[in-house]
Amino acid sequence: MEAGDDRLKTYIEGFDRILEGGIPTGHIVLVAGTPGTMKSSISYYMLYNHAVESGRTSVYVTLEQSRESLLRQMEKMGMDIDKVSKNLNVLDLSIIRKKLKEVAGGASWLHVFKTYITNLKENLNFDILVIDSMEVLETMAEIRNRRTDLFYLFEWMRDLGVTVFLISESSAERLIEGKFDEGYLSDGIITLKMQLIRDVEMQRRIRCVKMRETNHDPSYFSLLYNGGRFQVTRVISE
Repeated sequence: MEAGDDRLKTYIEGFDRILEGGIPTGHIVLVAGTPGTMKSSISYYMLYNHAVESGRTSVYVTLEQSRESLLRQMEKMGMDIDKVSKNLNVLDLSIIRKKLKEVAGGASWLHVFKTYITNLKENLNFDILVIDSMEVLETMAEIRNRRTDLFYLFEWMRDLGVTVFLISESSAERLIEGKFDEGYLSDGIITLKMQLIRDVEMQRRIRCVKMRETNHDPSYFSLLYNGGRFQVTRVISE
């Protein structure tokens, strides 16, 4: 099934079928998992393929890894930066800090950050936003009343009128147990994990825990990366 105008393909072979064609546009989706589960790679991969295949404009905000490091990593995975330079915009914290100095005026970091992204939306008219990561954003914003502050942060993201992928270092289990407010506030949750299948072998797995407006399979699937493409397969061995 091909994604319609109201859905965004993930371009992960087999996964879009599970999601009835893709992710509903305008959703806020958590991409959660422990380090090494390829959260950043999958998120960038989606933006990259949308830039190549449909010319969609997107913004990837990396608050941990530098822009140069992220792009080198993606180049090694076969994603040519030059092919998407007009549509895929990667911003890191150092770039944002320079811009924020121009408009700060004593306002809080989070307020200025939101103003900057909102202005960027007006200038670039992007369709997809990735924020990497939730934990660093919270630290920079000095969030104290987490439940209230996260509610208004999510409301601001919805008002942007774009599809948002919010990367989180939370483990799948902790989100599923409902210990974090972002799990309730988000429209979708995609979790990744490393699964020990033999004494000397690990396997990456992916699961759509939650996706509003979608009748999806909540099972874990094996996540593979071959020939420049991500794909999922049914879990066969434990």
